[in-house]
Amino acid sequence: MRYETFNPKIHDVSKVARFVYDVDFRTFDMLFKSPDSAVKTISKSLENEDLETFTVILDDDDNIIGMLIYYIDKFPRHFNFRSLRLLIVDILDYFVLCDVGPGDLYIAEIAIDSSLRGQGLGKQVLLEVIDYAKSQNLNRVILDADFRNEGAKRLYEKIGFREFNKKRLKFLSFERGMHNMELVLKR
Repeated sequence: MRYETFNPKIHDVSKVARFVYDVDFRTFDMLFKSPDSAVKTISKSLENEDLETFTVILDDDDNIIGMLIYYIDKFPRHFNFRSLRLLIVDILDYFVLCDVGPGDLYIAEIAIDSSLRGQGLGKQVLLEVIDYAKSQNLNRVILDADFRNEGAKRLYEKIGFREFNKKRLKFLSFERGMHNMELVLKR
């Protein structure tokens, strides 16, 4: 496995958009008529954004097998004004995602191709990110686990992450919540 900064001019934008959709499909399904319309809108957005911390994960044959988005020290709070539906996703995220501080590496999104899940690749990516954070002398690695995704939360806990906060947004019948999780690297 190797990592490369996502470049919409050379990487399959639609495939990467599918990974973005997969990470938060429940919210996208609520806002879009179909997964395909969500992926199409996400693709358009990816073609026009500054994506310096958006990484594709490649296999030995240069096939995209996953993606990773991370930030160090702060989470850039930008809102996607090109699409009302993506703007709503950004606003929902604002209320439930981790607060990123100095010395933090925040894993915003991680996805592995569905045909390759269950092979330990997600865990391998997490461990490599943790090693990278240690090499940069960072304080902790933080991430979010959706309340509805207990499998991801269990994986993070097996690696050593612990919940340090919970955030929930409830509006009428809609509810979205995250377990904000951390792996402390140094005190």
